[in-house]
Amino acid sequence: MANLSVVTPIYNEAQGIAIFFEKLRQALSQYDYEIIAVNDGSRDNSWEELKKEAARDKHTKVINLKRNYGQTAALNAGIQYSTGDTIILIDSDLENNPEDIPLLLKKMDEGYDVVSGWRQNRWKGQFLTRKLPSLMANKLISKISGVFLHDYGCTLKAYKRDVIKDVKLYGQMHRFIPIYCKWQGGKITEIPVRYEHRKFGKSNYGLFRIHKVLLDLVLIKFLDKYMYRPMHFFGGAGILSLFVTFIATALAVYFKVSGQKDFVQTPLPIIASIFLVIGIVMILLGIMAEMQMRTHFESQNTYPFTVKEKVNL
Repeated sequence: MANLSVVTPIYNEAQGIAIFFEKLRQALSQYDYEIIAVNDGSRDNSWEELKKEAARDKHTKVINLKRNYGQTAALNAGIQYSTGDTIILIDSDLENNPEDIPLLLKKMDEGYDVVSGWRQNRWKGQFLTRKLPSLMANKLISKISGVFLHDYGCTLKAYKRDVIKDVKLYGQMHRFIPIYCKWQGGKITEIPVRYEHRKFGKSNYGLFRIHKVLLDLVLIKFLDKYMYRPMHFFGGAGILSLFVTFIATALAVYFKVSGQKDFVQTPLPIIASIFLVIGIVMILLGIMAEMQMRTHFESQNTYPFTVKEKVNL
């Protein structure tokens, strides 16, 4: 079992794999490490190149996914198969410099559970098209999540196993792992790291992903506030809807009694009926969500809390 696990997703990176692994091994030479490379359904010769690297070095372990599931799923697979007490995530496109890994580990020795990379000098000459949207997105994520980082999109991060081992990732949520770790009581910081333009292949990132990130952010915020108390969300919405029903009904009756308008002359009865149905449905959804949450914790034999340390237990 290695003390350090380095997880890297691979997608159509055949040209640069040999150089990447050479740099990675040089950076890790002083550590007891394992490299877990996950081929995410590449359409080039990436898998063949990975098998060569695995044959060359016993520290290198490779996984071949059946199809392209996306970066989040590939990272999740690597994390699940890792064994190290510390887990490093890094892209294989050489935009992240493996030589920065020791810097992350040195910072982690100061007592941090998560050390995130902050890429420097990334968008020179692309202020309006890339830098400004990136700044806005990172500030929005930081504001909503309460975890303040300058560069959520940087894959290069170091994690203590305790705060990442139970994380289940979906969608584009790999960039939000620090937020999950914060929920577990993790101590988080970031340090500047180098950014280098890719030498091979074409970037798989683009502005078209922003809407997916924002949707995942909405889900993250919902889980943060209501994962352990879904009835507060659904029930609150249900009660608000029933309150609207009450107001609409009261107004309709008032207009009828005062002789101003009959029921058929105002949309208030229809509004009251619609919000009555919505209110009942939302409350029922809250009850079902509460039952599902409790069933999940009981079936998994888990609890909605994390213990940091124990004495005499």
